[in-house]
Amino acid sequence: MIGPRIFALLLVPFAATSALAVSPEPAPSSEEPYALVRSLQAVQDGIASGDAAAHGGHLALIRQIGEKFLAADPGVWSNPQNGQAIVVYLLSGGAPQIVRKLPRERINVDERLFNGALAYVEGRQDEARELLKDVKPRTIPSSMSGQIALVQGALLASSDAPVAIERLDDARLLLPGTLVEEAALRREVPLVGQAEDFDKFEFLTQAYIRHYRNSVYAGDFWQRFSSALTRSSLALDEHRFSRIVALLDQIDRANRLKLYLVIAKSALVHGRLAVVRLAGEQALSLSADGSVERERAHLFRGSARVLTDDYEGGLSELKAVDRPKLPEREASLLNANIQLALDVRKPISGPPSAVAADKPPPTPARLDLASSVATLARAQRQLEELELLTKDRRP
Repeated sequence: MIGPRIFALLLVPFAATSALAVSPEPAPSSEEPYALVRSLQAVQDGIASGDAAAHGGHLALIRQIGEKFLAADPGVWSNPQNGQAIVVYLLSGGAPQIVRKLPRERINVDERLFNGALAYVEGRQDEARELLKDVKPRTIPSSMSGQIALVQGALLASSDAPVAIERLDDARLLLPGTLVEEAALRREVPLVGQAEDFDKFEFLTQAYIRHYRNSVYAGDFWQRFSSALTRSSLALDEHRFSRIVALLDQIDRANRLKLYLVIAKSALVHGRLAVVRLAGEQALSLSADGSVERERAHLFRGSARVLTDDYEGGLSELKAVDRPKLPEREASLLNANIQLALDVRKPISGPPSAVAADKPPPTPARLDLASSVATLARAQRQLEELELLTKDRRP
């Protein structure tokens, strides 16, 4: 389970143990809490741009700032800027146990925001959602608006995705070029994928690539991107497949290959044979000779070819697959596909004269449906195998 402090760090999985061993950066010269928090935000924005050193030392800086909060004159908290800084501190990974030691009666900040932020970082999600649900980020002080919008997006993601998307849009627009925008992009991609909004999915991905491809958390973004792509039908439209390719070209070769194989089998299950073939061809171009991935790519592409305009080539491709290299279930799928392809092209039986006249053969008194039933049973087993394949772990 993710601890409340780590959970608050802009929804990012930080490596806390290594960070705490790094010597902290010198504290800013100003002792005003809002100035201290601004220095923290500057370090976190460096993380968004790929500054590994900033990532390594920022938790120590958070701890140092917390100590200075406790040592501050109680009178400083009557300044609204300093009260707002507490909220930002909490939502930037600050320790709630530090905040609880501050003189609450002197802190000048909206109670909903203070209590909502505290509930959020302490893991009391329902309470935080209730406290923050009516807050309009654009109506509160700009020092807190982006962070509050980001938290609202996280809190509403599972219960009200459309509003969550709106809040994450707010977070991006209110704090562009910051770790808040970077985190909002990562949170929004799966929601937009779930909504099947390909244009926005593409836009958000391109925005991330353009501004944050070197982020310390780029790996987390691509994991969310992959999940959104393969859990939806976004990649199953052949007319936009070239746009999918352009997005996937940003990923490393190994993960790109995994994604194309997932897309191919998902498309096969949904009967999108053109996409199966396209994804299979991409997988073939990325896989090594003799590899399991190469044989799986041939399986998917061959299955699409036999059912479209390249029956002979597809059947030859399926027969050439190195069956022992396939996972057991996919080997069974290969057998079923080959048999189904052979059954599809069985010659029509009946008197030659009837066939020549383009007329159906005479109907016997009793129809023998055994062959057709067997073919349908094999097709059903094939579909069941495909359904099982889609439940495999994604890359």
